[in-house]
Amino acid sequence: MHSVYASMDTTIFEHMSGLARELGAINLGQGFPDEAGPSDVIAAAARALTQKSNQYPPGAGLPELRDAIGAFYARRQGVEFSREEVIVTSGATEAIAAAILALVEPGDEVILFQPAYDAYAPMVRRSGGVPVSVALTPPGWRYDAGMLEVALTTRSKLLILNDPLNPAGTAASEAELAAIAEICVRHDLYAICDEVWEEVRFDGAPHRSLLSFPGMRERAVKIGSAGKLFGLTGWKIGWMCAGAEMARGLARAHQFLTFTSPPALQWAVAEGLAKPDAWFAAQQAGWATSRGRLKQGLEQAGYVVLPNAATWFLCVDLAASGIMLDDRTFSERAVRQAGVASIPVSALFEGDGPRHVVRFCFTKSDATLDEAVERLAAFRRSLTA
Repeated sequence: MHSVYASMDTTIFEHMSGLARELGAINLGQGFPDEAGPSDVIAAAARALTQKSNQYPPGAGLPELRDAIGAFYARRQGVEFSREEVIVTSGATEAIAAAILALVEPGDEVILFQPAYDAYAPMVRRSGGVPVSVALTPPGWRYDAGMLEVALTTRSKLLILNDPLNPAGTAASEAELAAIAEICVRHDLYAICDEVWEEVRFDGAPHRSLLSFPGMRERAVKIGSAGKLFGLTGWKIGWMCAGAEMARGLARAHQFLTFTSPPALQWAVAEGLAKPDAWFAAQQAGWATSRGRLKQGLEQAGYVVLPNAATWFLCVDLAASGIMLDDRTFSERAVRQAGVASIPVSALFEGDGPRHVVRFCFTKSDATLDEAVERLAAFRRSLTA
């Protein structure tokens, strides 16, 4: 067994979801909606199974989907990508892996903002790279250019920026993105821009990619996910977008991972990306309503909810809520005693980080959210009595 994996625990998402299944608990841990997903997109996939090819599509993805991704970003974000600058992957996690394998060589240092998706650091280590952590702090989880500068050395090769940020539910400001871009250009850093939550933003704030800032087009990889765009997490259709030269290298890494993804799902995603802007606005509004419902319920139950601007998640400050348990203990006890699964945010930190923040997913039915709040309210009373 490779040393990177030999002592590694099961991912926190699988652990908590497994407990939820075993105990019959409400799963507000792993991020997925209750709904089946948009019926017309699902119907497009079913239609493609009988009316289109079921054989290998091109390794970089169906041309129609790559064109649709380019058109989507041109319309929604004002960023242009040709077909040759888009590679379709088996989910965004595979896109992240391919980008790391294509860009990181042994000894290269990779900046990871913490908290971070727990796949980043193992992937960097498996490629021979060295993860270097820059910690963000609640409640704002803001990016500090000074802290980033301190973390840089002559071996720094790239940084990974997850914006909007999971698990915090925050989004970088224009000024923060501009500062990060300026540092990348000045220090000749590549950037992997994990932007899977780009269309899950609230309160009217539009998404802007780090790739769109001056000097970043030829040094950044933009990663997206159909699973997050349409609430179809099990489809595992993602993509990488980059300048033509970088895209060729990314495609070479991708070809030896999954090579390609199910063509019927690619056809369906291509149709879905052509939906009008009003459809995406309505979907955001629906998720925002669920966000508000869970936030109000948790606050009425005595929990202190941290600010949220994006993603499917709300974070709770346990200490501010009068709960003197660390986040891992809270999550373990809540799933067993209250029947509600959550994610301890410390599980998504490397090294020292806050131990008093837990994450809840709100893309559930009203009845599920209300029942979860009732259980969590009773659990908090039992802890603070």
